[in-house]
Amino acid sequence: MSTARRTLSFGDEAGIAARFPEHFRPNWINRAKLIGGLTLAAAIFVFGLIRLEIPFDRLFSGIGRLIEFLGLMLPPDPGSWQLAQVYLHAMGETLAIAFLGTLGGALLAFPVSFLAARNVLRIRPLQLLTRRLLDAVRGVDTLIWALIWVGVVGLGPFAGILAVMCSDFGNFGKLFSEAFEAADEKASEGVKATGGSHVHGVRFGLLPQVVPILASQVLYFFESNTRSATIIGIVGAGGIGLQLAEQIRVLEWQKVSFLILMILVTVAAIDWISSKLRFAIIGRKAVA
Repeated sequence: MSTARRTLSFGDEAGIAARFPEHFRPNWINRAKLIGGLTLAAAIFVFGLIRLEIPFDRLFSGIGRLIEFLGLMLPPDPGSWQLAQVYLHAMGETLAIAFLGTLGGALLAFPVSFLAARNVLRIRPLQLLTRRLLDAVRGVDTLIWALIWVGVVGLGPFAGILAVMCSDFGNFGKLFSEAFEAADEKASEGVKATGGSHVHGVRFGLLPQVVPILASQVLYFFESNTRSATIIGIVGAGGIGLQLAEQIRVLEWQKVSFLILMILVTVAAIDWISSKLRFAIIGRKAVA
């Protein structure tokens, strides 16, 4: 029985190949493009290594030094209970920077994203101008924004909040507008068919589709910005990054490892919580 099925299947395949030979014939042009692209990428990679004079000998000789650093970091030790309290307060500052910066960026980007979406705004020049503005803001890294705001408002978490907010404003504006453009137009058309205006179509046909996606994106960025807030603290924007930079400068490696452990535990906890919330928002069962 199984032999007959295999024979029949083979016969069907042979018959299909005979009737449509162009679909079974090897496409040597596409294969040549693929091989050529891979070869070009490999050549560029090798050229970059040679041109930048990557010191692989230093990398291999530095592994021993890295192991020595790891030995100095063990066991993690805050030094004293008073210092541990200072570190916990700094970790709280980092979370506040990430949360307020993410929320502020999302609130600012939400109305602007309507102007950048092709299916929402019908004025093409204004739509293009808004997109270029978002590109310009997004093109500056969070660390650069932190350096700018530290120079403007001084050291502290306020500069960190403004840095994360500016960076996320550009990112959210692009992501939100793309979510609007990817939404199904049938719901909006149905609202308009019942006598609603274009604004009604956006409000009752477009927004209900994209709000869960937008909320999921905001949660993901909050998780990511927790790590970013750690980095920008090194340049004086407050939070746990400032404490980490100070302990590295004075070579207190056990305190450094304690701070790194705090950061890892916090990021893991936020990742778990935000994943649960994301799945709940988009209507899927969260996985453990």
